[in-house]
Amino acid sequence: MGEHVLVIGGTLLDTKGKPDAGLEPGTSNPGQISRARGGTARNVAENLARLGTNVLLITAVGNDTIGRQLLAQTAEAGVNVDYSLTIDGANTGSYLALLDEFGALAVALDDSGVMENITPAHLHRHRRLFRDAEMIMMDGSLTPPAMNTIVRLATQYDVPLCADPSSARLAHKLLPYLSRLHLVVPNEVEVAELLEVDFHGFDPNATLALARGLVNLGVGHAVITLSDFGLDYATSDEVGYIPPSYRKMVDTTGTGDAVTAAILFGMINGLPTIECIRLGAGAASLTLHSSDTVVPDLSLDMLYDHLIV
Repeated sequence: MGEHVLVIGGTLLDTKGKPDAGLEPGTSNPGQISRARGGTARNVAENLARLGTNVLLITAVGNDTIGRQLLAQTAEAGVNVDYSLTIDGANTGSYLALLDEFGALAVALDDSGVMENITPAHLHRHRRLFRDAEMIMMDGSLTPPAMNTIVRLATQYDVPLCADPSSARLAHKLLPYLSRLHLVVPNEVEVAELLEVDFHGFDPNATLALARGLVNLGVGHAVITLSDFGLDYATSDEVGYIPPSYRKMVDTTGTGDAVTAAILFGMINGLPTIECIRLGAGAASLTLHSSDTVVPDLSLDMLYDHLIV
């Protein structure tokens, strides 16, 4: 039994804009602008910590006010950041998202260049963290050499490896490693990239076929987030769809990260696959209701109160 969950990947400052009405291109749109701590791996780590998991985060930020603050806030949430890097002269990663009036993502930019400092050498120096892990999770912000090192160390120490592509434009980095993944949690656009097929819009039945396609390529558990439309999932034993459950969608940002964390929590606690995925759906519901990227008062009791059955 491992000592912790090891999470490796991006820490970003999220800046999100949501218009009061429809978006009109080419002009300024009245709306609300907010900032929050973000980054796929960092969000997963914080969600796990708030659920009571012993979690270590390997990430990189710039040696600037934002970076130091993000690491401090992440540590305050219960995440061990002792093995993360603060880089002189580098900019802390940023994510700039423009939402539509319903809270769904319209377009986004991200700058995660500082993650190039998570090198194979840095990971190898801390290989005991891999050896002692119960589960390892990585995101798409990492460089291909870093990903290769993570896969190699996870294989060497026989630790289950999970991944989130983070973005459709980063999903291709996971292609060489699909057969090594115990769990992967893409959205419907990212899974199309992983399987190198066209995305034709929301269709739970078509997405179920894509989930099965990932399993056929060796993925242990494929869970596809469908924005505010629920989850599709597939394993070697079962496939299914869990519909959404929310009163009003506030913001989709961070929903997939919450799903990943809740499923990981269920897995390390030995829960049946379907209960793990229902926990993920419950976490999605909670996050959709929140303007924060990570629900700030998330707890295990709260998650079970929103368990999708």
